[in-house]
Amino acid sequence: MFQREKPFNVRILKKGSWMVEVRIQSILIHIWEEDKLKKITAIISALLACSLIFVLAACGNGSSKELSTKEITVGVTGGPHQQVMEQVVKLAKKDGLKIKLKVFNDYNQPNIALNDKDLDANSYQTLPFLKDQIKNKNYKITDVFKTVAFPMGIYSKKIKSLDELKDGDKIAVPNDPANELRALQLFEKAGVIKLKKGSGITSTKRDVVSNPKNLKIVELDAAQLPAQLGEVAASAINTNFAMGAGLTVLKDSIYHEPLENNPYPNYFVVRTDNKNDKVVKQLKKYYQSKEVKAYIKKQFGGSVVPAW
Repeated sequence: MFQREKPFNVRILKKGSWMVEVRIQSILIHIWEEDKLKKITAIISALLACSLIFVLAACGNGSSKELSTKEITVGVTGGPHQQVMEQVVKLAKKDGLKIKLKVFNDYNQPNIALNDKDLDANSYQTLPFLKDQIKNKNYKITDVFKTVAFPMGIYSKKIKSLDELKDGDKIAVPNDPANELRALQLFEKAGVIKLKKGSGITSTKRDVVSNPKNLKIVELDAAQLPAQLGEVAASAINTNFAMGAGLTVLKDSIYHEPLENNPYPNYFVVRTDNKNDKVVKQLKKYYQSKEVKAYIKKQFGGSVVPAW
């Protein structure tokens, strides 16, 4: 299309891939070529994509940095986990590996610290508990080898056998997901209650389908169970907390999980990126050594047992 608008003002338009506009009066020349514009846009997009890939790669390399074979920090809960790791520290020291231990008083902080890179590893938890934490909190951590098992026991200051439980008595269980299920299963195995078929990690007292003695199930923080033992007829207590209160599975519990092939072994845990690191293999060798196994058997008398 050709159009003459005014003297000394020429405008040329053409459908297609280009347009030339000439305005003589203002001495303005403007050139727009669509094909070239598309090519430039494509080039810029490609450059941006490459830059993004480079940045992501750089970040990825940083997050997957291999753990040091000279010094690492391991989180543990106070008690047996700490005591056993102290034996591992001694063995590692002989080979020039320094292990710093950071002691925690609850079950949640060690995983938070590991995921946030404030720790290099931790040693204190069962697999169901770990899986529940990963699922609900999206942690990028994983188990790498078995450590010890803490057979859970049922304790009482009022009765010597679960057969002595009376109608309406109170029994206590830990209130965190993994340990509550474990405690309820222990009472179930003892014939006290019955759980809904297929009960899983999120099971609570609401999943009890048979309770012949109409027992009142009290859910408490795991660490508080020993202190509240006198307030209930019986309580399922995690061994580390029981030991802290001077209780042992073999001498003091009125019912307990099996010592051999215990269904709830604990695991050594690292960030997923570090699961194949050289130092992890070294730590497994130290932990699952004959020296550590002998120490566990002598020190804990059945309350803590090797899980490998």
